[in-house]
Formats: sequence, structure tokens, C-alpha cells
Amino acid sequence: MPQATDSMQKRQKAILAILRGRRVARQSELVRLLKERGIRVTQSSVSRDLQQLGITKLDTGYQQLEQPHPEADRDAAMVAELLREVRTAGGHLTVVKTVEGAAQRVALYLDRSGWTEIVGTVSGDDTIFVATRGGGEQRRLLVRLRSLVPREGA
Repeated sequence: MPQATDSMQKRQKAILAILRGRRVARQSELVRLLKERGIRVTQSSVSRDLQQLGITKLDTGYQQLEQPHPEADRDAAMVAELLREVRTAGGHLTVVKTVEGAAQRVALYLDRSGWTEIVGTVSGDDTIFVATRGGGEQRRLLVRLRSLVPREGA
């Protein structure tokens, strides 16, 4: 497994270097640029890498909007243990279901995450309402949150 982690780290460093040096509008373009650097990669791996690196697609192309914090992996793992379901409720509202009693803890994580998609949260015992500015932000939030939700049978 260390080899997979090493290749992921190398790939993610290359992605950051590419994005610092030029504007990239499509994931397919990023795949091509990585291959030019000798890094074989699929679009789905690039998509996961972009998400893990906190890189968002804006009108001007892909950009890193937040700097990952050292404790981010630990916090994300904690949240993954507590999440149960994520679904939409209209164009600006996302409903997050957690294990009983965990909604406030997960909402605090979301509020402190720095994720630009989130306008605010309201939490109860096992449910969180997450407001976004629009549909694009909601779609990006759904991708982030669903990547944390444990899959059944996994």
C-alpha cells in the first residue's frame, strides 16, 4: 500500500505545481498535462485528487481555495464515522443525516471547514441543514460530503 500512497502524493504535488503555473479548465487537460510529466492517471483519480486537495472549478479554471490543515484528515475521518446520508432539499439546501447526537459536532466541522460552498448550517440531534448560494455550490458540496459517507457493504 505504501507504493499507492507514494504515487498519489507525487501526483497531487504535480497537480498543485501545474495549477500554480497555468490555468486549467478541464480535468481531461490536467490528465494530459500529468501524462506529459510521466504520470499515468485516470480522470477519476484526478477528480479524487482535486477534491482531496480542496481544489474547486471556477469560471477561470481549477483553483485551490483553501489550504489543508494538518488535522483535516483526522477530522474528516471522524466526520465519516458520523455521517449516514446526504441529500438535497431544493436548489440551495442540503440535508445531512448523522448518527444520533452527532449533528452539532458535524455542523461545527462544516462551519470551520472553510468550504466556500457553505453559507451556513443549522443542526438538530441527527440532522443538519446546509445552505449554499446556488446549484453549482450545492453540487460541489454534495461531491465533498458524499465522498465522506460510508458505503454500504464496504
